[in-house]
Amino acid sequence: MTRRVLRPGLLLFTLALAAQDFSEIKFDYLAKDIGFAEGPAWSRKGYLVFSDTSGDRLMKWVPGTPVAPLRPAAGPSGNAFDQEGRLYTCETRARRVIRTDEKGAVEVLADKWEGKRLNAPNDIVVSKSGHVYFTDPAFGSQADHRELDFYGVYHLPPKGVLKLVAKAAGRPNGVALSPNGRVLYVVNSDERNVRAYDLDKNGDASNERVLIDKIPSVPGGIRSDTTGNLYVAGKSIYVYGADGKPVHALELHHPASNCAFGEGDGETLFITSGSEVFRARFGAKGAY
Repeated sequence: MTRRVLRPGLLLFTLALAAQDFSEIKFDYLAKDIGFAEGPAWSRKGYLVFSDTSGDRLMKWVPGTPVAPLRPAAGPSGNAFDQEGRLYTCETRARRVIRTDEKGAVEVLADKWEGKRLNAPNDIVVSKSGHVYFTDPAFGSQADHRELDFYGVYHLPPKGVLKLVAKAAGRPNGVALSPNGRVLYVVNSDERNVRAYDLDKNGDASNERVLIDKIPSVPGGIRSDTTGNLYVAGKSIYVYGADGKPVHALELHHPASNCAFGEGDGETLFITSGSEVFRARFGAKGAY
């Protein structure tokens, strides 16, 4: 049985390694009392951005300083940076995907599909070549305002119009890319699985398949490391190999909404969990 010890100012968890002894990982709090923390994303310029979804604001953390508000946003959820340092945000309440440049100018990238408003964009990833992928479920009261009769996964090329990757039966949530950018991963919260899609040179998806099935709790966000392992946020952080087989699980005291790698060497794992945000040195390097 995995044990957990709490110390003042520090969270100490244990990582259950398959067929190995337990090893300890220390987590430091970055923020408490956030309305609902989501969408961590690390900027190459050396800071973390995450969403306070219920507080309608984006937050920023620079190492060595307290967490502070970055700017207002309409129910922000997932965030991602591109190679140019621009910030992409899913705004669930405004039902759109926006991009913010380094001067603070905001551009709406997607808010409709075939003339109907999106449901509530949730999570997002940007490839190294600038292809954008995002999920569009509808949780809770969001479902009361739907104009579309399906939950979507979308692809926005660097140049071109919005494309539909999949109409999901259950609600898609987290989204990530493989280290080489050739596989798209999409979490389905209702089905408790992760689907994979092959991506061609144009960023278009094909060969849909279930890669991970029967996730032990309702999954949210997902990230990949440079070895191809996948980190799925849920009641624990579930780690799977690139083949979809479970590797280990990091138990938490509250379910996680999302996670992301960052800091200088990319080996710090940031986790959003309810009203809290914390980090750990994880011994793995994030792919994106």
